[in-house]
Amino acid sequence: MPETLRLASVNVNGVRAAFRKGMGDWLDQRGVDVLAMQEVRADDSHLEELFGRVEDRGWHILHDPCAIKGRAGVAIASRVPAVEHRIGLGGLDLQESIQSSGRWLEADFDFGGTPFTVVSNYTHSGEVDTPRQEAKWAFLDAMGPRMNELADARDLVAIVGDFNVGHREFDIKNWRGNVKRSGFLPRERAYFDRFFGPRGEVVAGVDGTEGPGFGWIDVGRRWAGEVDGPYTWWSNRGQAFDNDTGWRIDYHVVTPALAERVENYAIDRAAAYDERWSDHAPVVVDYRLGAWS
Repeated sequence: MPETLRLASVNVNGVRAAFRKGMGDWLDQRGVDVLAMQEVRADDSHLEELFGRVEDRGWHILHDPCAIKGRAGVAIASRVPAVEHRIGLGGLDLQESIQSSGRWLEADFDFGGTPFTVVSNYTHSGEVDTPRQEAKWAFLDAMGPRMNELADARDLVAIVGDFNVGHREFDIKNWRGNVKRSGFLPRERAYFDRFFGPRGEVVAGVDGTEGPGFGWIDVGRRWAGEVDGPYTWWSNRGQAFDNDTGWRIDYHVVTPALAERVENYAIDRAAAYDERWSDHAPVVVDYRLGAWS
């Protein structure tokens, strides 16, 4: 068993297009043990074909496609098979579940006796004053209770992927120009205040509301400290990538016990605009396995 587990997450912005642009080469070289993907926009057969082409074969694929064809879709590719997996986020009504299909996939692993749960999450992007934002509110409402259930059941859990919210001003280069846009609304950010607040304690959100904290850890912010970024997504408009005018909306959100096992954190930002295979950069984290010492 390896001493560390390398867990990578990325919004692939269409996995078939990503492979055409070089994702397979990145995966061949990166030594990833578990890869969580969002916005897959493919069928099971496409994933099986693409990952069968990877030079070092042996991937096990879990996939939840979106009920609305050509939209969303989450998947987890792993070097060892999952012991168990679950699809979907509870607490949603039927219509919300349809809108939220292809957005939440949980997989339980056993790495040499160490239980480890990975969730590939693709939160709605939303749009102010539209049904898309209502779907996002419903999804965020359901996320907190599920986080409590996961934390109660398991010590080592990572919810990773595209959360489509910049939590703090550090997380968006042009935050002042985005305070009224979905992705940086005070109400959205208040959910994250609670996600990362001490569990069970009353947490004041940036929007003035109060609620109980959930006690999870933002690995990227803990690793980078109180600095701008580092960003994970850049608009294709203008010179956003070249000027690093980005957003940090891709996270590894982990239980406190797992946060103590972080060995390394990296954002695989492409060297140049024309070398990108997605508009998001992979977030790659090494977690120490084995008995706690």
